[in-house]
Amino acid sequence: MVDTTPLTRAVDHFADRLRAAPQSRLQRGAAAEALGLARELARRAQLLEGMEPREMPDAGMFAAADQITVAGHDLAVVIPGDAEVDEAVRLVAEAQKRAGV
Repeated sequence: MVDTTPLTRAVDHFADRLRAAPQSRLQRGAAAEALGLARELARRAQLLEGMEPREMPDAGMFAAADQITVAGHDLAVVIPGDAEVDEAVRLVAEAQKRAGV
């Protein structure tokens, strides 16, 4: 069984930081960065489930934290191995750094 705790912790931490961020930070790109991450995590989960990927919609800057949480936890359910977990954690860390939160 794959330990996905590092992924869910990373996603939850990023989401918490977004929720605590001021609106001005979200408007300057943090929310867009989070949406891009959510879309990528969702795409990976859908591919692993054998589905044709559909793009996650833009639900607005205040929903970005929830979107990465849902996408990250969905991916954690289907992720096949430790290498993929490590890669996903790296994606989250890089997106959080770019978002500046």
